[in-house]
Amino acid sequence: MTGPLVVVGDALLDRDVSGAVNRVCPDAPVPVLDERAAVDRPGGAGLAALLAAAQGTEVALVTALADDAGGARIAGLLADAGVEVYPLHLPGATAEKIRLRAGGQTLLRLDRGGDPQPPGEPPEAVRDLLGRARAILVSDYGRGLLRQPTLRAALAEASAPVVWDPHPRGPAALPGARLATPNLAELRQLTGDAGGGSPLSTATRAGHELRRRWRVGAVAVTTGADGAVLCHGGGIPLVVPPPSALDRVEDTCGAGDRFAATAALALGDGASTAEAVQAAVEAASGYVAAGGAAGLHREPDRPAAPAGTADDVVARVRADGGTVVATGGCFDILHAGHLATLRAARRLGDCLVVCLNSDRSVRGLKGPERPVNPEQDRARLLAALDCVDAVAVFDEPTPHRVLGRLRPDVWVKGGDYGEGGAELPEAELVHRWGGRVVTVPYLANRSTTNTITAARRRGLHLVEGAV
Repeated sequence: MTGPLVVVGDALLDRDVSGAVNRVCPDAPVPVLDERAAVDRPGGAGLAALLAAAQGTEVALVTALADDAGGARIAGLLADAGVEVYPLHLPGATAEKIRLRAGGQTLLRLDRGGDPQPPGEPPEAVRDLLGRARAILVSDYGRGLLRQPTLRAALAEASAPVVWDPHPRGPAALPGARLATPNLAELRQLTGDAGGGSPLSTATRAGHELRRRWRVGAVAVTTGADGAVLCHGGGIPLVVPPPSALDRVEDTCGAGDRFAATAALALGDGASTAEAVQAAVEAASGYVAAGGAAGLHREPDRPAAPAGTADDVVARVRADGGTVVATGGCFDILHAGHLATLRAARRLGDCLVVCLNSDRSVRGLKGPERPVNPEQDRARLLAALDCVDAVAVFDEPTPHRVLGRLRPDVWVKGGDYGEGGAELPEAELVHRWGGRVVTVPYLANRSTTNTITAARRRGLHLVEGAV
């Protein structure tokens, strides 16, 4: 779809003051922060708009701004990021949140701006903007913008999918919103749920209650490092874990905004609610892994190979004096024979790298109807096995090039290659750097070709029986 992502909500001014703590205050038992740097950024709905614009998306923000230095600073920062601002007049002062940080940790947060004030009327241009939106993200930070009657009426008339990111002090979502995205703590406050049982049971019980009470399409409850729980029309929730565990969490500020903005954009592009939530979990996890809000102004690191690449695994094992084992194949449909070979190969050394034929390579070897599963899926399944340390996909008919790069100490094949004195095709290459070539026991009558043939025969029999 075309049109902007329209973010509607309360904008704040966030300021991160970072420094070092080397002493304790002499007149009170508190640390003394020696300020080294201060960075301003839009907060609240402004941060949600900023994060969406950073992905190359056209973004407009409907918010309330005061006529003060804080309001001007927010407007300027958003304009620099390419966000078009549609301001409502805000009486009083702009809300500011100042975080004092040292060593990657927040020591204290100072809030300024006083109690929220009712905003003025939205300009007519806001109604036109909502009418041409690709998607709408309501980013409520509990300061009253979403209670404005004219603005709520304009939101109710909009045809774009609406994602409502609520606040316990804010109003209920508009009935018919496609998705609400509270975190678990917000959900408990919004529903009054006491939280008995596990986080999953609480998210499920209270999520369905909020969905019924607000009459929204679905509720996605974000659960921090555990991902999200989607409560939709069916009674069984969809649990979406993060793509990988986070070794160290520096700053989670803005993770909920990243989640909600990604979900709104996905819905605007025609994704299902489940697909949108999966994309949102992945995006929020990546945002936190990159340092969260603290990483927004960090200088980018020099590109490096991911920790799980075959080259990186091999380098680590070699540095420790270990033995590198490799094997290869198409692995089109994983079966017990594959598992037996992989487990046997892993026991021969300190890591196992699987050299995997790409889709083009498989087609050249097996014909145009193969592979059954694409290379991304085959690689993910192999990498998920506890006996596989890394996967290296190669595009050529043989793994000679990737073997020449990895230079494994042991090259393993399963099957009957060693019977009758036949030499493995890769043997000569592996012997050049002193590597060994071995076979391992295999399970008879297990092969992808046999599996596909049996499935086709069974399907044919079922069709004939139906006739």
